[in-house]
Amino acid sequence: MKLLAIETATEACSVALWSDGEVRERFEIAPRRHAELTLPWCNALLAEAGISRAQLDAIAVGRGPGAFTGVRLAIAIAQGIALGLDRPLVPLSTLQVLAAGANAGEGDRVLAAIDARMHEVYWAGYRLHDNVLEEISPERVVAPAQVTIEGDGWHGLGTGFSASESELATRLAPQLATIDASALPHAADLARLAAAAFARGVAVSPDLVEPAYLRNNVALTLVEQQAARAHKDASR
Repeated sequence: MKLLAIETATEACSVALWSDGEVRERFEIAPRRHAELTLPWCNALLAEAGISRAQLDAIAVGRGPGAFTGVRLAIAIAQGIALGLDRPLVPLSTLQVLAAGANAGEGDRVLAAIDARMHEVYWAGYRLHDNVLEEISPERVVAPAQVTIEGDGWHGLGTGFSASESELATRLAPQLATIDASALPHAADLARLAAAAFARGVAVSPDLVEPAYLRNNVALTLVEQQAARAHKDASR
């Protein structure tokens, strides 16, 4: 089975290729360069492996939550490739991809948190069971003070632990066995998760994939921004 994976929901730009259990990855912390790097990296990985696009069985994509433009870019590129090849998409939560990078054992729980700016974090809780990360706390966006977990021994990963003066890390420290506030999602982990999901029959038509923004109002459109400025100028 051959699968291309794209994850650009954070400051990390990452692309990976799964080919019958072998994983190749390109990863770089490259804010504002995702659009420049992603597609050329996809082509380079395929060329290195000697695999044509037509040989791909599916495309995997990190559907967010994360940066608005990064999430939108990953889905647009993944949909374009999948539609062109008539292949399905395997969309997975970026928080689950992040959690997959934890050094966790059977039964361990992982708290994945990404800095959402505006004094909030994206977060979700997972448990490793039979080599599958099961969601036990659904993904959401809240202030660090509103993140709650039960019990201790959790593994904490993600930039959410360094957001808002590390409030989340400080408050939950008694319940966390480990904390890696610098962890970012990797497409290699996305590829592994997606390959297993695809084997279980988890795949959808490209046109059915929606980004997970979690916020109702992610960004103002240019028209809204111009209208807001005009209203501000008029009120002076």
